[in-house]
Amino acid sequence: MGTKLAVNQAAPITAAASATVFPILFAISIVHLLNDTMQSTVSALFPILKDELSLSYTQIGLIALAMNLTASVLQPIIGRYADIRPMPMILPIGVCFTLVGIVGLALAPYYALILLAVTSIGIGSAIFHPESSRVAYLAAGGKRGLAQSIFQVGGNIGSSLGPIMTAVLFVHLGQFGVIWFAFAAAAAIAIQLYVARWYGAQQLILRKAVKPRAAGAAKSVLTSNQVMWAIVVLVFLVVSKQVYMASITSYYTFYLIDDYGVSVSHAQWFLFAFLAASAAGTFLGGPMADRFGRRNIIWFSIMGTAPFSLLLPYGNLFWSGVLAVLAGFILSSAFSIIVVYAQELMPGKVGLVSGLFFGLAFGIGGLGSAALGMVADETSIAFIMKLCAFLPLLGVLAILLPKDDKVRGLE
Repeated sequence: MGTKLAVNQAAPITAAASATVFPILFAISIVHLLNDTMQSTVSALFPILKDELSLSYTQIGLIALAMNLTASVLQPIIGRYADIRPMPMILPIGVCFTLVGIVGLALAPYYALILLAVTSIGIGSAIFHPESSRVAYLAAGGKRGLAQSIFQVGGNIGSSLGPIMTAVLFVHLGQFGVIWFAFAAAAAIAIQLYVARWYGAQQLILRKAVKPRAAGAAKSVLTSNQVMWAIVVLVFLVVSKQVYMASITSYYTFYLIDDYGVSVSHAQWFLFAFLAASAAGTFLGGPMADRFGRRNIIWFSIMGTAPFSLLLPYGNLFWSGVLAVLAGFILSSAFSIIVVYAQELMPGKVGLVSGLFFGLAFGIGGLGSAALGMVADETSIAFIMKLCAFLPLLGVLAILLPKDDKVRGLE
């Protein structure tokens, strides 16, 4: 009788878990778009800040480092704590930190205050990403790759808007133009309140769920050492991806300006094309992984970028843009899949995994920007483009990852 009752209680929970909740996925994707649009105002302002405050490339890199390192350090901590004690209402609170940072960035007259403002934006991102990734996981049903891609594509679209903001807005309004993005923060807070209510209701459902593993449920056949080494390989792949992305997002416009003599506005449209292609790649990567396997698409997305990244520094202006678009499209299909693959390697630690990999992405991006800025001051932007072109070759490490069936315990 007790077993029958447990099965009856578990049935609606299982049915709910198998359904993909698209309104929630689209809601967090929109907030991701708004969050990363606000975050992209920082890199979009680089050419303006460099001229107005007479900054070096090293100082430009340190601005990116201050924001990204803050997010990098905090995200795994927040994610791990949320695994133990989920915090639905922290979702709108995180955007409040971003709002403070946006206002500060618009009004900051000195370099030190700019660093404080971008640090506040970093805190907002640190809160947003692991908990929102958990929401995507809960709303995914049986389509985890698709769900993570929907969540991620919002962020990629938001990031791609940065260059347009420079070309259309900041070139004319300067630093103070950032103040308009306070309205984006207000909209994001309102949406996060809606998501937080759904998230809180899901936590009540999960607490009522039958805790023991259902009979016959798949269990990973990997040892703890195999899981650890798989995570290490994924970390190396994220490093290769993020440093290459940092080289493009932070310095590609300077490369076009210095080597091809284009204007600031013209260069920003090239960067927009790269980032828009990255958004398209992110969206397609998840469904392709659901169909063809996580490991296969991770392998293709990073190694497949290498021919285009290696050719990019040697093309003329037109082919530089074409190769950047192809590199961005293929490379960006990897990240959402890496997150899902890692979540399956470490079941029950969604927050920790999400925080670790989003934090790693932010940290590597910031450190990469700072380090590349120092190298650029000593050499040239063209040298940076040629050096970073080799990074996607690290995708060969994907061959060391366990097959999907072993991760899911189907072998």
